[in-house]
Amino acid sequence: MYTFTNQFISNDKNAEFLKAAMMGPNAMRVAEELASHLNINKNMRILDLGCGCGLSTLLLAKKYGVPVFAADLWISPTENYERFQSIGIDDKAVAISVDATKGLPFANGYFDLLFTVDAYHYFGDTSEMLPSLVPFVKRGGYIAVAIPGLKYEFGKNVPDEMQPFWNSEMERTLHSLDWWKDLWKRTEGIDMVDSREMACCGQAWEEWLTGYHPVVADDIKMMEAEGGKYFNLVQLIAKVI
Repeated sequence: MYTFTNQFISNDKNAEFLKAAMMGPNAMRVAEELASHLNINKNMRILDLGCGCGLSTLLLAKKYGVPVFAADLWISPTENYERFQSIGIDDKAVAISVDATKGLPFANGYFDLLFTVDAYHYFGDTSEMLPSLVPFVKRGGYIAVAIPGLKYEFGKNVPDEMQPFWNSEMERTLHSLDWWKDLWKRTEGIDMVDSREMACCGQAWEEWLTGYHPVVADDIKMMEAEGGKYFNLVQLIAKVI
């Protein structure tokens, strides 16, 4: 399942690239698992929404040879364009700046696949977001999401070992698979075709903790306290009908 990611990071230069580009659980590995549940081909048009530094974009462009619109709010298009040039995918990846909460700058029915890794939980936790995205995907196309989540809802009963790390943003964004399924099932115009906890959770988190992002030091402490008891990765795939 992870043939591209494993081969990519077997090269020391690529491994350094990955450590510098990660912004959460290894988005390349997560993207490869998510993509394995989709029929992706080079004739598709894909929106990688919340692409961060483009690790998911790299996976899609290199492994599948598919054109990708790499959209992010936090990372500038120029920074991503230069990164895409450095790894040879600037002919496949279009870097753009997008705030998903304010609408997308595309025609309705423009994409075959809306793909989002390690990002949707930051902006997709409302009942309005998914319905606002559905029109941009053609009928028969897919919306595929992979995000950090919880094995069960904490509610007001945050485990003692997690309380030093728990904050209002985590409370808002981290939810169980059932919570997300219930939210998505309220949306008209889609059929849920897959929802599961992802197999790569432990490895993707371990790889993130080797990265150079400034929050890694705190996350190392958090993951030591978590001990594999509470976090997961949630995968959701819906078909537009």
